[in-house]
Amino acid sequence: MARIPLEDNFNDVINKTQRGLKISDEDLAKRSEVSVEDLAAVKGGKPIIAVIRRIARHLHLGPTALEDLANKAWYPEQPNFPTGFAAFNTPYEDLTVNSYLVWDSRSKFAAAFDTGASCQAMVDTIHAEKLKLEYIFLTHTHEDHIADLKTLAASAKADVWASEKEPVDFPGARTFKENAHFHVGSLAIKTLFTWGHSPGMTTFYITGLSWPLAVVGDSIFASSMGGSPTNYADQLRNNREKILTLPNDTVLACGHGPLTTLGQEKRHNPFFTSR
Repeated sequence: MARIPLEDNFNDVINKTQRGLKISDEDLAKRSEVSVEDLAAVKGGKPIIAVIRRIARHLHLGPTALEDLANKAWYPEQPNFPTGFAAFNTPYEDLTVNSYLVWDSRSKFAAAFDTGASCQAMVDTIHAEKLKLEYIFLTHTHEDHIADLKTLAASAKADVWASEKEPVDFPGARTFKENAHFHVGSLAIKTLFTWGHSPGMTTFYITGLSWPLAVVGDSIFASSMGGSPTNYADQLRNNREKILTLPNDTVLACGHGPLTTLGQEKRHNPFFTSR
C-alpha cells in the first residue's frame, strides 16, 4: 500500500480531546495561561509550539508527541508481512478508509475486516491468492467501513459478524460477545470490545502471522484515536486496558491512516505518552 497520510493533525487531536473532556476555550486558555486568540489559532492549525505544549499538559496529552505531530516529525515505520496479510485503502467522500484481509497460507482460509468504500481490490486478492473467505468481521457499523458489505458478502458467501453491542442491519448477520474466539486455518482471532467511538467498536487480536496483529478500527490511529464527544473517558480506558496491554510488537491495523505498532504508539501517540 502506498504511503498513507496520518489520519489526524495536531489540532485534530487537541479538538477531539477538548470536546471529549468538555472543556471550554475560555477554561482551557485560563488553565494553560495562554490567550484565547492563541488558542483559537492553534485549534485552527497554526503550529505555535509554546502554546501547544502548554495546552497538552492540561488535556493530559504528551507535549513532545503533540509537538512532533505539529512539526510533522514522525511517521510510523511500516511492518512487513511476507504473506497472509493485505491492506486496502479506498476513498470515501473527503477521507480514505482501510479494510484488511488475513489468511492462512497453507489452508487458504481467510477472514476480512470491514469493506471500506469498495471491496474490489480485496475480491481481486481473494481470487489471485485462491482464498476461501470464511468470515467478514466488522469493527463497527459506520457507513464508511461497511459501504460495500453487500458486494463482498455476495461475492464470497461468507458469514458476516458484528458486535452484539452494535449489530449490523444485514440479512443473516451474526453477533459475537467479547472474548469470542475464531479460527481461520492456523490463525487465531479474539474479539476485544474497545467501544467509545461507537457502541460496539471491536478490536480483533490475531495470532499466527509473522507478527501479532490487532485490527483496531477507529479505536486508535497512528498518533491519534477516533473521536467520541459522549464516551471519551470510556474509549480512552478501553484502549489503555485492552490494546495497550498487548505485546509491544503488535501491529495495529487502523481504520484510517497508516499501519503502526503498539511500541511506536506508546512512544509517539499524544494520548498514550506523557512525554
